[in-house]
Amino acid sequence: MRFVGRIGRDEFPLRSLKQEGVDVGRVVRDDGESGVAVILVPRSGDNVIVVAPGANRRLTPDEVTAAVADVTPDAVICQQEISSDAVAAAFAAARQTRADCLCCLNAAPARGPVDRELKPDLLIVNRYEREVAGTSGGLVALTLGAEGAILLDDGREVARARPPQITAVDGTAAGDAFCAALVFSLLEGRDRAEALVRACAAGALAASRHGAQPSLPTAAELEAVLVS
Repeated sequence: MRFVGRIGRDEFPLRSLKQEGVDVGRVVRDDGESGVAVILVPRSGDNVIVVAPGANRRLTPDEVTAAVADVTPDAVICQQEISSDAVAAAFAAARQTRADCLCCLNAAPARGPVDRELKPDLLIVNRYEREVAGTSGGLVALTLGAEGAILLDDGREVARARPPQITAVDGTAAGDAFCAALVFSLLEGRDRAEALVRACAAGALAASRHGAQPSLPTAAELEAVLVS
């Protein structure tokens, strides 16, 4: 697994990624500040996030292309703290090296309609992001918090799932956990309905814990909650 991005001179954004064995060799450094997010979490467990993209906004299409061109990825997941041009470069480079690469866009933070030229194979939005980003043709996962998620194919519902019962304490990173679990489950060849169930479970586990990266569940934790 490779992480591509741009950070400042501080080391903390990469610490946990290195501990998990993620390849960070293509992360670009600059003299500015790393992107940060201020997350406000009320007792309900929902959150409000204020993002300062920082170095993320300075990631260039050329840097992304170089980072993707020397691998043959099964999937590429992008989000919108980087520019649309950088996302487009990532998808183009991935598809050039592997035509069937699964290109996923998590449209967070929402900043306007998704550029149709991106043509993501999978678009992931929550109910608020959908109002701003809209939807694209193809596969769209719409997350609905405690209500679960819906999978749409060209606007037609093809799967629906609800998360396991948990006590929500912090919704931070729940969407990230959902996104990763959905993409990985599809890569494993699971059908769409099962993949959506697994993604909802991963998101619920993350919401049951405090923090961002520390709240992300392991594969073993996900399997445990699915069989319980």
